[in-house]
Amino acid sequence: MKHLLTLVLSGFLLIHAHAQTDLTAADWQSDLRFLQKTVHKDYAFLFKKITAEKWDAEVEKLHQTIPALQPHEILAGFGRIVSSFGYGHTDIGWSQAPVKSHIVPMNLYWFSEGIRVEGCPPAMAGMLGAKLLRVEGLPVEKALEALRPLLPVENEQYFRAYILDFLLIPEALHAQGITKSLKQTITMTLERDGKSYEKTFDAEDAFRFPRRYGFVAPGGAWLTVRDSATTPLYLKNLNKNYSFEYLPEHKTMYVRQSQQLDDKDESIAAFYKRVFDFVEKNDVERFVLDVRLNGGGNNYKNKPIVQGLIRAKKINQPGKLFVLIGRRTFSACQNLVNELHNYTDAIFVGEPTAENINFYGDNRRVELPKSKLPVFLSFAWWQDKPQWENDDWLAPQLAAELSFDDYRSNRDPVLEAALQVSDNDPVLDPMAHLRALFQSGQTEQLETDAQRIVADRRYRYINFEDRINRAGYDLLNGEKTDRALSVFQLNTRLFPHSANAWDSLGEANLQAGQTEKAVEFYQKAIALDPDGSVGENARRMLKEMAETKK
Repeated sequence: MKHLLTLVLSGFLLIHAHAQTDLTAADWQSDLRFLQKTVHKDYAFLFKKITAEKWDAEVEKLHQTIPALQPHEILAGFGRIVSSFGYGHTDIGWSQAPVKSHIVPMNLYWFSEGIRVEGCPPAMAGMLGAKLLRVEGLPVEKALEALRPLLPVENEQYFRAYILDFLLIPEALHAQGITKSLKQTITMTLERDGKSYEKTFDAEDAFRFPRRYGFVAPGGAWLTVRDSATTPLYLKNLNKNYSFEYLPEHKTMYVRQSQQLDDKDESIAAFYKRVFDFVEKNDVERFVLDVRLNGGGNNYKNKPIVQGLIRAKKINQPGKLFVLIGRRTFSACQNLVNELHNYTDAIFVGEPTAENINFYGDNRRVELPKSKLPVFLSFAWWQDKPQWENDDWLAPQLAAELSFDDYRSNRDPVLEAALQVSDNDPVLDPMAHLRALFQSGQTEQLETDAQRIVADRRYRYINFEDRINRAGYDLLNGEKTDRALSVFQLNTRLFPHSANAWDSLGEANLQAGQTEKAVEFYQKAIALDPDGSVGENARRMLKEMAETKK
């Protein structure tokens, strides 16, 4: 059973943290050693994205510097150490730390064109909608990269969803070197109506923002930039974990599910029985399941959803079933979308998910003896797909993102993209479309369509380079060398700046006995990636070729 991860994020401090002033440097160092021993003894399997040697080196560096650090810097050091495992469920309990923190009362959101002020208290109403350009004089992009080590970044979507609060925390800015000294203010450069200006904000004692799923909750004390006269479907009825609405003009059943947990008045199983009964008895031609805001819960609750969609022959067809995903699709909901990807004809629309396809989930609380700082360490490996299908995220077949103007005017481009798909649209499976052209020998049409599809922003999250590369190796390993060569050649034309594409073409030519061409393509790979792993592999192959020639 997998439980919902409580993302305290942005946990650095969403509720008051109680300062503990009697902790010594030796206490913190003792806790660090306790954490190090615990990880090596009981959680060594977490060394996947970072080696044990590199992690231990970072532990040693922190251990040595603790006596010279302020408490908030020590806490940030622990955060960096634990976040370096790169799994969103593995983090420290920032909100329960024995170090007092502060925050600027402002809710930021990362829209398609940048970061803006989505909500704030009435006293700051003039900030609503302003675009954030700089933090303490540093371009916001650089500030975000400086803060990145504090967050267990599972992938870039997780980063976009959960990093923004750290921009508002003076302790985080100082600990990561963005400010030279700890202050109780943060100076930001903002932009409104094409004009930039600088403003300094006071930070308050840490508190929980009045928001829900990343947006300011309606009807509360804070203001939101969104026009509250109407509410888009994905933000409706958020007091419930799930709800549905029939869209007669589209003959579409729309279901929003924001947690994999039962509502108090209706279980998930009972809710979906009602949903599928409605689908069966009414004029429903399409089904949209919206899990963009779904951060997880209990993946044992996924069964009635998956089974119901598999059985619903009426909608479980290409072009009729859509799943909307995004940067908050995580944890037990990652399991859900993996299962739907495996077993249904669903088309995925929106942004990639916030979790790796296969991942370490469920965590145990480990309390450090001296500071009482809780550390949450994952222990359960969830593998819904074979290892060769693992990826940073589940990517949508059809990309759609929320712009600032979309949000402000209550327009939903993700739902619109799903509703606009036609039955014969190649988005249903663009790789299958290219594969069919290749197998039928339509080389000119393949070249034309491949160039068009790869350049199409709707498909920007599909890793065509990797998929075409894998298709080439399937042919190469099947001793279909000539066909493999044509696939690898296509990949270099589509991705001429990819060292890996040229390296693969070099290997195919080597296997075909065309050594001069292999040398040429390996050298091309080295030129594109002189200091990276691909360039290193190409140099090794050239060396082996030279030794064989001798």
